[in-house]
Amino acid sequence: MTRIDDIPPAWDERTQLTTFLDYARDTARAKCEGVSAENACKSLLPGSPLMTMSGLINHLRWVEYHWFQVVFLGEEDRGPWTDEDPDREMRIAVDFPLAQLLDEYAEQSARYRELVAGNDLDKQAVRARRSGSHVDLRWILLHLTEETARHNGHLDILREMLDGTTGD
Repeated sequence: MTRIDDIPPAWDERTQLTTFLDYARDTARAKCEGVSAENACKSLLPGSPLMTMSGLINHLRWVEYHWFQVVFLGEEDRGPWTDEDPDREMRIAVDFPLAQLLDEYAEQSARYRELVAGNDLDKQAVRARRSGSHVDLRWILLHLTEETARHNGHLDILREMLDGTTGD
């Protein structure tokens, strides 16, 4: 896999924001390169039994879905979670090959790149947050970068625990 650089090709705000989100996405995928099907589903942290490499990739995918499609566009929430199982996207991930989850995440990321390119950063989300406030597209990009980067740290730890692989 060829990772993008975190240095944007231009210095405008949109390019910087999208470059950093893409860099974080690419980093998540890179952390999973060469992971066996068995290791992708292993839960290594006793206090976080749902935290598997597959679970984290599926979580990232569905978090982007939630923020872009449900909150920003106002579409009906068709995510895998339920009131009874709010972390279901992490639980069900072990039922799918990691390669499939990574492909779906990459395909979805490409669609969201187009969505972001076609909207103003100041455009407000259709749905309000629980607090009643409406975030804008800029905030969503920043939030997703933070979320993805935080989970990259989890992927880093899991990968090192699984097979000793370390990296950026």
